[in-house]
Amino acid sequence: MIRVVVVDDEALVRSGFRMILNASDGIEVVATAEGAQAADVIRREAPDVVLLDIRMPDVDGLTVLRQIRELPEPPQVAMLTTFDTDEYVLTALRSGAAGFLLKDTEPEQLAQLVRTLAAGGVVMSPKASRALLRGHPGAGAPQDADVARVGLLSDRERDVLVLVAEGLSNADIGTRVHLSAGTVKDHVSSILTKLRVSSRVQAALLAERAGLLTHHDDDTARDDGR
Repeated sequence: MIRVVVVDDEALVRSGFRMILNASDGIEVVATAEGAQAADVIRREAPDVVLLDIRMPDVDGLTVLRQIRELPEPPQVAMLTTFDTDEYVLTALRSGAAGFLLKDTEPEQLAQLVRTLAAGGVVMSPKASRALLRGHPGAGAPQDADVARVGLLSDRERDVLVLVAEGLSNADIGTRVHLSAGTVKDHVSSILTKLRVSSRVQAALLAERAGLLTHHDDDTARDDGR
């Protein structure tokens, strides 16, 4: 059972997410909270996944995220926002969030995204990340050296990085490239070390800035005959 805590300042959002997720197999919303209560609730409930509103009037989501990341075994955290160019999202991703969800995510997709988070995947579509970066081009200013480190990756590691950016778990990546989950885990660890990042989502953003996802989309289109 995947244990989830939903943190949002709007009661309607909290109840809506609880209703949708509790109706899904293998998922239980064990608690909901507003910003000021969030850290204490998460410490008490020890969830696997936290869905965290990025903009709250009492305690903002970035503050709560920092508190969560200081826990001995922090859960996977996805930020909740109403639009995919929210300037705070980029800061949250660099601070250890495992992705972000729009609050109008289709109900049938929400449970699958939570399962992806619980499996260690990234919940941020390449389309959304491109929109985010286009909306805030200055956010990437000091990162030429970071992008250059992508050149340190082997061909296999680049392939794995693209699939990480697509939000796949280690098991799913292994199926796609015919490797064991353990071997994929080793590749991901090597990728994070070479890129000098601390999370899969930070690696995914770096893949986007390096153009790997654009090239991958073009290759896929050619393969499909488009």
